[in-house]
Amino acid sequence: MANKLARYQSMRDFTQTAEPSGRAKVKPAKHLRYVIQKHAATRLHYDFRLELDGVFKSWAVTKGPSLDPRERRLAVEVEDHPLDYGDFEGAIPKGQYGGGTVMLWDRGFWAPEPGTDAHAALEKGDLKIVLEGERLHGGFVLVRMKHDRDGGDRNNWLLIKHRDQFAREGDDDALLRDNDTSVASGRKMADIAAGKGEAPAAFMTAREGRADDVWQSKPRGATSAPPLAKPAKRRAKLKASAMPDFIEPELCRSQDRPPNGSGWAHEVKFDGYRMQLRVADGAARLRTRKGLDWTERFQAIADAAADLPDCILDGEAVAMDGAGTLSFAALQAALSEGRSDELIYYAFDLLFDAGEDLRELPLSDRKTRLKTLLDGRDDLIRYVEHFDASGEAVWRSAERLKLEGIVSKLLTSPYRSGRSNAWSKAKLRPGDEVVIGGWTGEKGRLRSLLVGRYKDGALVYAGRVGTGFSSAVVNRLLPRLEAVAAAKSPFSGPGVPRKQGDINWARPELVAEIEFAGYTDSGAVRHAAFKGLREDKPASEVEAETVAPAKPDPPPPRKRMGDPTVMGVTISSPDKALWPSSADDDAPVTKLDLARYLEAVGAWMMPHIEGRPCSIIRIPDGLGGEQFFQRHAGKGASPLLSQVEVFGDHAAYLQVDRIEALAALAQIGAAEYHPWNCRPHAPETPGRLIFDLDPGPDVEFDTVVAAARDVRDRLEDLGLIAFCKTTGGKGLHVVTPLAPPKGELDWPTAKAFAKKLCEQMAADEPELYVAKMAKKIRQGRIFLDYLRNDRLSTAVAPLSPRARDGATVSFPLTWSQVRAGLDPRRYTVRTAPALLAKTNAWADYADGERSLETAIKRLG
Repeated sequence: MANKLARYQSMRDFTQTAEPSGRAKVKPAKHLRYVIQKHAATRLHYDFRLELDGVFKSWAVTKGPSLDPRERRLAVEVEDHPLDYGDFEGAIPKGQYGGGTVMLWDRGFWAPEPGTDAHAALEKGDLKIVLEGERLHGGFVLVRMKHDRDGGDRNNWLLIKHRDQFAREGDDDALLRDNDTSVASGRKMADIAAGKGEAPAAFMTAREGRADDVWQSKPRGATSAPPLAKPAKRRAKLKASAMPDFIEPELCRSQDRPPNGSGWAHEVKFDGYRMQLRVADGAARLRTRKGLDWTERFQAIADAAADLPDCILDGEAVAMDGAGTLSFAALQAALSEGRSDELIYYAFDLLFDAGEDLRELPLSDRKTRLKTLLDGRDDLIRYVEHFDASGEAVWRSAERLKLEGIVSKLLTSPYRSGRSNAWSKAKLRPGDEVVIGGWTGEKGRLRSLLVGRYKDGALVYAGRVGTGFSSAVVNRLLPRLEAVAAAKSPFSGPGVPRKQGDINWARPELVAEIEFAGYTDSGAVRHAAFKGLREDKPASEVEAETVAPAKPDPPPPRKRMGDPTVMGVTISSPDKALWPSSADDDAPVTKLDLARYLEAVGAWMMPHIEGRPCSIIRIPDGLGGEQFFQRHAGKGASPLLSQVEVFGDHAAYLQVDRIEALAALAQIGAAEYHPWNCRPHAPETPGRLIFDLDPGPDVEFDTVVAAARDVRDRLEDLGLIAFCKTTGGKGLHVVTPLAPPKGELDWPTAKAFAKKLCEQMAADEPELYVAKMAKKIRQGRIFLDYLRNDRLSTAVAPLSPRARDGATVSFPLTWSQVRAGLDPRRYTVRTAPALLAKTNAWADYADGERSLETAIKRLG
């Protein structure tokens, strides 16, 4: 062994540095171990060490490991280190080799990829490994750089993450940014440098059994190891200690999907307040994740917990709505009205019990003790069951049950305060916390919230939250907003609205929980809905860096790939070509492409079609076959489609009230969707006006663009707000949303207004506009089609494809895009998802509702 460590020992003066000399005997473990040490030497780097042949093979990874498979991190091979170096955490004196602070950043077990030999792979310069640690999991590869394979120094390698369920594309440094404490001592680098806190206990040199208790897991694929789901060996006796007043909670890393390997406990993600319940001498206290004492607000839960023995539980306080569904809004209502007896505390972890600190025990043991502690209780305190099936299976079940999401935890992991890879969360409904910096609405009314997130100390504007305001919510929220009203905008960054009309500014003190459809490329929320105020988190902690903007949805695959099931609907004949090509390429657009397109854009579409009778155009045999117009469901219709009775028609109309219904329509080859223009679930009340600009022959599209801006200006002069979209054909639609009428607003009145406006425009510029349908008088002019504003009339929905050459879609535009050179054929089934992710078009549509009665008076 001495010759393997000769270089290591010759580089260090062990009378000056506390680093181990390598002379201590290290007991062999059942599995090969690894450590990663964060090392602030001349340059910050991460030392990556793999146990092999009695030493640690070591590399200095200059930027640290990444979970993004596209990131290739330089790893410089250095001298072998002794195994007891796996316990070292401290400061190396300046002037000594590697002088600086060392933190134990990660540790666990490793194995060569099944079917490979580590020694041969190292010699070849292509070492594929599987890790199972506290922060790193899954496959990695160390590959020696080409110029070092022959004739070079043979020390430069690359560390690359394999593409598996633990990979996180596009999030290259979040792993390092979110994990800045020691896995062994819980200390930060500054504490270690200053000698503060307790140094980690020695485990590499511990008695037999201790190392395997702490180095708790094994790599997947390492067939010689016991199954990962088997919990680590519990210590025979835990050390008695005083019960702390509060324990900083363990937090989850966000992932797109739950992990799919064995050894994970999958729990329901609750929609409530994270609370720590501490019981001592028959008195219970509840504290938020930041340590705020909220016992009085949850008094009924505290009273119910008083008969528990001394303990500390980790869990979440929730409430149910009238349908028996977990509801954050119901939780807010119960708290505001002092109805704590309607709340339930779901406990998912036990941190302290019977005078013993349980945090070093594996989760499997802690949950076993928790279940025993709460056995037989069915009151306000309940045990959280978990599932150890595959993450994907639990995920699919959660989707069917419309749950908030899934929390996944390693059964072998100890409890570690702060964020770690041992716990992860995968949301089914995108949500976020935002700071309220203002609101819109006349005095005593609330239309939308103006929100932001902090970045570098400044509150960066993040758009509007326009839905989720029931009358009860407004009654609770508006007084809170008015109490923090301010004279100036608190926002910075692009897109901040100007102070005008019904905009009100607020001091940035209130934090809102929202649901939304994603982010634009500028970081603004899209189609956000208010869920409630978060009073357990200060506004200053709502930082933009904590949430990455959503990646643009990729274009639908051009070939059949995998299971042809979209949103739970199996697409038969998925490769059938509905369009021979799209405007942007020559590849056919298939039935499965259509379904996946609708899945990608459906969340954006739904507010514009939901609750309205909808006609469809079907092309079941493709664009060259027969087309069918359909407004009634007929026999054998999918149960995902709603049907609604309307006055004057003997048969029920089709209606799209859930996003999965879009996949059902794709299954029957429905290519176009034309909803009524009524208010949602109110077919007799006009909800929007649509002005269809239909150019005659020889009219340039730039002229149509200018006409759309003219319509917008005239509408704004009348007090209405205008939005624009392509039609998927040769024209444009100008759309204005209508506020709920104060009296009775009927369809003839709405149509008469639209007709009069179009006739005035045609009278003002007869050489450019015509308000009559006769084709013989439309040569060289634009037909201002007001006829879509009738009770039974429809207009193509935003983002609906068109049964026309090129698979174009009706695409929402910002007014800055409505300019000369606009090409409507760039918006297709293939291109629209990615383009939609980059725009904030129509983001304030819900705030644009204005009174038609007022506009009618102004029009005269």
